[in-house]
Amino acid sequence: MDSFSQMIIDAVAKVKNAVVKIDVYKNIQGKLKQAGSGSGFIFSSDGLIFTNCHVVNGADKIMVSLLNENEIEATLLGKDTDTDIAVLKIYSDGYSVSKLGDAEQLQIGQFVIAIGNPLGYQHTVTTGVVSALGRTLQSQNGMLVDNVIQSDAALNPGNSGGPLITTDGEVVGVNTAIIQGANGLSFSVGINTAKEIGSQLVKTGSVFKAYLGFQLQEVTINPKVKRHYHLPNEKALFVVGIEKDSPASRSQIKEGDIIISFNNKPINSLNQLFKELTHKDILSMIDISVIRHTELLNVGIFPIQKVK
Repeated sequence: MDSFSQMIIDAVAKVKNAVVKIDVYKNIQGKLKQAGSGSGFIFSSDGLIFTNCHVVNGADKIMVSLLNENEIEATLLGKDTDTDIAVLKIYSDGYSVSKLGDAEQLQIGQFVIAIGNPLGYQHTVTTGVVSALGRTLQSQNGMLVDNVIQSDAALNPGNSGGPLITTDGEVVGVNTAIIQGANGLSFSVGINTAKEIGSQLVKTGSVFKAYLGFQLQEVTINPKVKRHYHLPNEKALFVVGIEKDSPASRSQIKEGDIIISFNNKPINSLNQLFKELTHKDILSMIDISVIRHTELLNVGIFPIQKVK
């Protein structure tokens, strides 16, 4: 067998026993009826599972199937619609635990593997490459999901909630969406974001995250601008779009600006910004520094807590 195929096989073998099929049941006219399915993966030894919020939304009963065909009822610990992340818990054995990697170490062009249960076909494996990083995705219900990984690994209905892994078998994303009508565009929430959200959901069952209203893209700072302003950043956040009636729309920041610092801290990635927005003391006037063309500007913004 060729070495490339063996690399894929070895990576899948490390994760496959942690990947689960999720069946959702809803009470319809007094009877529990199956109302959809998706994927998930176990990320802790005490049976915690990552999946998508939209997979389990409105469920009256959630059943989890392991690779060994054991079916267990799961408890929903919490969900966050803003990031489309949910955490389930099962009380069982006979599974392994996936190893969580670092999405910030990914590079464009790197090989990735998606595992899930598309259209009910359990443990389907697809491969592709990372097409783009550090994107803000506008989902089908209009919400902005930050720190999204774009790849061309084929996803289909039922893949939602499954893991995106590297060739080392480390989970770097939670598969979340495909763009309807587009070919070869698949999206996953970065595992760093999922870990932050999961930690809050396990502790409190809910998530605090301040809201700005930017659509952002991670970019590399022009070396001349970096030298001229003595910037510590290697990367920054390019403002792709601004939502109406948002804190961003009420600030002086414009589309095309490049955010280099937030709350007096250099910002290299969407994950760094995300962490800043999970602190409850952030709900006050915050200083932001941006590059507009070649000019360095300091402006203020007032983050708000988004009502679910």
